Amino acid sequence: MFKKLKAGFESLKAGLARTHNAILGTVESTVTGVSRDELLEKLEEALIMSDVGIKASTEIVDSLRTRLVGWGNGEKFKEYLRDSIYDILKEVEKPLEIDRSPFVIMVLGVNGVGKTTTIGKLASKYTGAGKSVLLAAGDTFRAAAIEQLEGWGQRAGCPVVRQAQGGDPGAVVFDAMKAASARGTDVVILDTAGRLHTKVNLMEELKKVNRVVGRELPGAPHETLLVLDASTGQNAINQARFFNSAVGVTGIALTKLDGTAKGGIIIPIARELNIPIRFIGVGEGIDDLKEFNARDFVEALV
Repeated sequence: MFKKLKAGFESLKAGLARTHNAILGTVESTVTGVSRDELLEKLEEALIMSDVGIKASTEIVDSLRTRLVGWGNGEKFKEYLRDSIYDILKEVEKPLEIDRSPFVIMVLGVNGVGKTTTIGKLASKYTGAGKSVLLAAGDTFRAAAIEQLEGWGQRAGCPVVRQAQGGDPGAVVFDAMKAASARGTDVVILDTAGRLHTKVNLMEELKKVNRVVGRELPGAPHETLLVLDASTGQNAINQARFFNSAVGVTGIALTKLDGTAKGGIIIPIARELNIPIRFIGVGEGIDDLKEFNARDFVEALV
């Protein structure tokens, strides 16, 4: 068990390497031999460049300025930096609990964020935990989206409810809910078409799908999971605001942290939106979608 936990932390650390280097690369080399204010100025600049944002960066630096009393050689610098970031991220550390059956997860996001891949990894996670899972191919518009989801279904060993490309997403969801009830399925994961958050007609369609789910199973969806691409930076916050306004986002999966130096975006997402961060993606492997743990994240980052 210890080896597995250590391996998991090492993969998290490797996934966050670019962001770590962006924030601390130049700062670490100047901890000694500079004044406290000079160091904090460099840190603030690095945080902003990593998409932490001006408000959150200022908050972190001000916290450090208060804590770094009696500045010497900066030996407490990393410890206090970790504490300052953790104070923000701990507020959104709320693991997703599958507390009823069927438990319905509706997955949202714009095109290209890794939505279908995230669904496949979630399916593998839950089937691996012994739960029965059903996938609904509600993205009936994107070419090959249905086939891609079916590939993940085969890989995870779970059925996929689908219709022909171009069909009505509401009908797919209706069929999926009926099938889940008949089969006694534990977890239903609904894919939805990737859509620009600024397209009003597409957002209205999403609301319709949401209503169909609730009509077939009162109280569902139990989780409305928004997938955000960390590399899009500040635009991810705008996406979250639009989707949250349209259907009410209950959780976030932040993907592609391994492919960007701007992984600091997780901090303003936590600070400004206060939506639980359920999962983070730090690689392409099936096990690289990890439950978000604020302390582990900060330790790997700093």
